[in-house]
Amino acid sequence: DTLLFAKIDNRLAEEFKTFLLSAPCGGNKSGAIAHNTAATYFSIFKAALKQAFIDGYLTIDLSAKIKGIQEQESRREFLTVEELNTLVATPCDNPMLKNAALFSALTGLRHCDIQKMRWKEIQIDGEQARLNFTQQKTKGVEYMPISAQALQLCGAPGKPDQLVFEDLPDPAWVSKPLKRWIESAGITKKITFHLARHTFATLQLSSGTDIYTVSKMLGHTNVKTTQIYAKVVDEKKNKASQAIKLEGI
Repeated sequence: DTLLFAKIDNRLAEEFKTFLLSAPCGGNKSGAIAHNTAATYFSIFKAALKQAFIDGYLTIDLSAKIKGIQEQESRREFLTVEELNTLVATPCDNPMLKNAALFSALTGLRHCDIQKMRWKEIQIDGEQARLNFTQQKTKGVEYMPISAQALQLCGAPGKPDQLVFEDLPDPAWVSKPLKRWIESAGITKKITFHLARHTFATLQLSSGTDIYTVSKMLGHTNVKTTQIYAKVVDEKKNKASQAIKLEGI
């Protein structure tokens, strides 16, 4: 049914918020959508209300009066170096997907930036390779060095405008072949392509790279975003502090 702007008020917005917090996943999935997914959807709804006010479709700024859904802090899963080495040695149904996922773990790049990356964005100066590209999410221009292993995963150089990871599946088609590859490697963690980016951040911080540098390498506009990964490293330190145990104490 069509909803008129004149019918939108605080009560309707609160009812929509309540609906989102228990909304079904839809499709073939059971259960409700995740809390943070509901928070994202409601933020989009509030942004639409704000724009409607600016454009004159609403006479009052409802977005300023409606409280959003507070996001819950979620645990950031990541792969260990040992697990990454296991994946390197494990065949994948889609070799291009395997190389792209490992490339993400070595560089921290998102799937969207890897998928659109072209050879002209890779610059090689002696033994050092660098990426010069525009982030799809933030539109920020990045100039980032990459390791020799990351460059090797790109394969043989192509023409300047040619995609580096040609035929890399879209996000919607990545999960199933990725899951089969992970399971065949004997890894039981719940894996998504984006986990490779989490892995890069966590392993960099664990190895001693300062958080400011990691933030820049991830293309974050605010170091606070990177601090999420620092909490994971703190958990590892807490666990390590209990590793040495003496007898008789």
